[in-house]
Amino acid sequence: MEKRWYDVAVVGAGVSGCATARELSRYDASVLVLEALDDVCCGTSKANSAIVHAGFDAAEGTLMARLNVEGNAMFPQLSRDLDFPFEQVGSLVVCLYEGARPDLEALLDRGAANGVPGLRIVERDELRQMEPNVSDEAVCALWAPTGGICDPWGLCCALAENAAANGVEFRFDARVAAIDRDEEELWRLRLEGGGEVVTRTVVNAAGVHADELHNMVSPRRMTIVARRGEYELLDTTAGAHVRHTVFALPTKMGKGVLVTPTTHGNLLVGPTADDIDDKDDTSTTPRGMRSVVEKSALTVKDVPFRETITSFSGLRAHRPEHEFAIGEVPGAPGFVDCAGIESPGLTASPAIGVMVAGIVRDILGLEPKEGFVATRRGFVDLDKVSPDEWNALVEEDPSYGTIVCRCRRVSEGQVRDACRRVPGARSVDGVKRRVTATMGRCQGGFCSPRVMQIICEEVEGMDMLHVSKSGPGSEYVVGLAKRPVEGGEARG
Repeated sequence: MEKRWYDVAVVGAGVSGCATARELSRYDASVLVLEALDDVCCGTSKANSAIVHAGFDAAEGTLMARLNVEGNAMFPQLSRDLDFPFEQVGSLVVCLYEGARPDLEALLDRGAANGVPGLRIVERDELRQMEPNVSDEAVCALWAPTGGICDPWGLCCALAENAAANGVEFRFDARVAAIDRDEEELWRLRLEGGGEVVTRTVVNAAGVHADELHNMVSPRRMTIVARRGEYELLDTTAGAHVRHTVFALPTKMGKGVLVTPTTHGNLLVGPTADDIDDKDDTSTTPRGMRSVVEKSALTVKDVPFRETITSFSGLRAHRPEHEFAIGEVPGAPGFVDCAGIESPGLTASPAIGVMVAGIVRDILGLEPKEGFVATRRGFVDLDKVSPDEWNALVEEDPSYGTIVCRCRRVSEGQVRDACRRVPGARSVDGVKRRVTATMGRCQGGFCSPRVMQIICEEVEGMDMLHVSKSGPGSEYVVGLAKRPVEGGEARG
């Protein structure tokens, strides 16, 4: 039977919402996560630079700066506890001419003020040893050894799975259409298409749509602008072109186009930064792709763009104030904003979760519960297991011996595991985000039909007409060539 009401409803299942849900699962409380789309990690969290920022960019004294540094420090242990990919490869901010050195030194000073450890400026010769493909124009760079890269999909799914294992409920395809407060001082969240959720507190982690929820309950208007960033992803054959994350000196529009290895062995280049009106527009543009190519060449030479396997764009939830908005909304008791979470939001997300959960804990007077499980088992990566370990997997479950995705070497067993987890994959992109099937050189050209078939076998009520790439509206199959009829015959 569905509960009459929840203690907490978290709106949004990106990294901030899932990190908050996981932290709330430490307490004796009923927690529900509402997500407008069909899976976790479907908004800003699915399409970003996958960078764990060191913390030298945000202005001293801001919430961004504090939570960036705190979140960065949490990543090593969090990746061990939740078993998702993270590598502390370090980052370099490249200075291309002597006249810009004061700006680089200002970043060094800001990072030191923010508490970033190990920062120093490396000169031309050392820089070239660290990054042989750095631009010939480079004169020096800011070295941040605590910078890193992670799998943002892996992080978000890990947070969600661990939260679910500790009692958090997830509800998908549940877009909030209206919010009211009733005479019992409970929040009523009305959902598109019908249905209602009643809760004592609300956490607004709705990404680019967080201002819409905020403005339903507060006369103090919030504005969030969708800032689109376009990227090019290169094949694993180009993954070693740089060893660290290479930045240009930042501007008021962001950190510029970066070049970085990924935890999956690819090379990622981007993003652009364009403010747009449509909060759901994740298209790529010829102008954006040209910009990625031209601007990346300023810091890294000879990027092998011929190895590009896909392009994509993501949306950042930018506030004109360029600051996170976290806290209980004045005049709306129990409504907690977790809004404006743009870069370095991915890095800050573990610390954001702790902060937001602490605010809710204090509002409700929550007590820690017994039996919280802090760890989670990650997905098998066949590129990282020994032959003996793979043989053992196959002996236990023969489906791990059948390769479905050849580009990424993903087995049937991994795809089935992705669907069986809670919350699990219900779309081809959901499988991709968990075990990387369809994200290799062929971009699903060979493996998508088999992945679709496995989804039908594993997801209750699913059939080939309803398997989608990324939720309703992106179904692959438009009709049947033959229709089954009584008696087992088929009609064309």
